[in-house]
Amino acid sequence: MLNFFTYFIFWSLIILGLIDFIKWTINIHKFNRIETNGIYVIVAAKNQELQIEGFLRSAIFKLLYGKGSYIKNVMVTDLNSVDGTKSIIEKMSKDYSEINIIEWKDCKKILDELEQKMKTF
Repeated sequence: MLNFFTYFIFWSLIILGLIDFIKWTINIHKFNRIETNGIYVIVAAKNQELQIEGFLRSAIFKLLYGKGSYIKNVMVTDLNSVDGTKSIIEKMSKDYSEINIIEWKDCKKILDELEQKMKTF
């Protein structure tokens, strides 16, 4: 009787391991179809005059000199700030080609397109 339970547990673990291996293999093949050209960072800012320059400089520093080499583009959108946020973003976009200013409508459009692409996977 003890021998039966030992074999039952042994074969149950083997079957569960095989099922897990099959799931893992399917997921690898499923998600290897995603092609990427790097990570695009989208920053939405409103009335962040005091913080936006430090944040963007930190992101660019990591992009150029650090571990952020996989970051390809920093897209910044201003959400109708009433302080100097927009002028700081414009100045930094002239200094760094990695920073691009986009309108919120365009940002929303990009996010919707990404969501549609992710639904197909």
